[in-house]
Amino acid sequence: MYKVLFLILAALFAFGCQAEEPQKTSETAKRYPLTGKVISVDKSAKTARIEHEEIVGFMEKMTMDFPIREDWVWEDLVPGTIVYGELVVDSTAKDPYWLEKISISAAPNPGMPQPEIKEPEQIGKEVPNFTLTDQDGKRFSLRDYKGKVLAVTFIYRECPLPEFCIKMSRNFSDAALKLNADAENKDKIRLLSISFDPARDTPAKLREYGIGYLGNPEKPDFTVWQLAVGPDAEVRKIADFFGLKYEVDEQDKAQFNHSLVTAVIDREGKVAKMLPSNRWSADDLLREVKAVANK
Repeated sequence: MYKVLFLILAALFAFGCQAEEPQKTSETAKRYPLTGKVISVDKSAKTARIEHEEIVGFMEKMTMDFPIREDWVWEDLVPGTIVYGELVVDSTAKDPYWLEKISISAAPNPGMPQPEIKEPEQIGKEVPNFTLTDQDGKRFSLRDYKGKVLAVTFIYRECPLPEFCIKMSRNFSDAALKLNADAENKDKIRLLSISFDPARDTPAKLREYGIGYLGNPEKPDFTVWQLAVGPDAEVRKIADFFGLKYEVDEQDKAQFNHSLVTAVIDREGKVAKMLPSNRWSADDLLREVKAVANK
């Protein structure tokens, strides 16, 4: 059955990939989480050949070509990388299946030549100063963190994906709660989540969002973890420096297609560490920031 399904999908894609107009997703489309290894990439056709794991309830493990609609991925998607995403199957569309909500990370693959994995170019560089507004409506700048170690990640409040912004916010809030109970490190370290959705993420809404992640305490404490937003131009400046890519989803204007970026900044305002994609925990984050704080 799986072989028949594969042949049908392949045939439909061969005819559908010539369409130039943006594809729309029907309400009956089905979505499945996908993990796989990139075998080859065709940037001109916007497809990647991926050896994917079993898609439970839909397809056995196999290697096939997948259309990918998110333009930002083509700079980072190379043979040997591991991708996490969502397979969308829509029998009503001209392209009956594609991948979206992509996350990319590097991983070893003994069976094929590996791309050179370089240290992120931001390491050791001074972060450009920025001015944002926090969850309490107070304006602040990067310089206000001078002398403290700062971890920065990027989110938007209405992100529905458990492995994207939801996970980033859970990791930061969990780390904040642990730091609040850590007398040795509490005053050395700060955590900052920056929203790239200024049209909807007001300071008041970010405060409400943060309180929920902190467990809805009677007296919420944002000393260690702050959430912030700013004008789109200011957020873009910060995002560009860290290599964050985000754009409104053309099929659902309420959502963003985006990458994931988390960085640790030292006391002097220079990048000390970049954490990969979403494959880290609150404890991983704490280990990294404490290592920088206690140098």
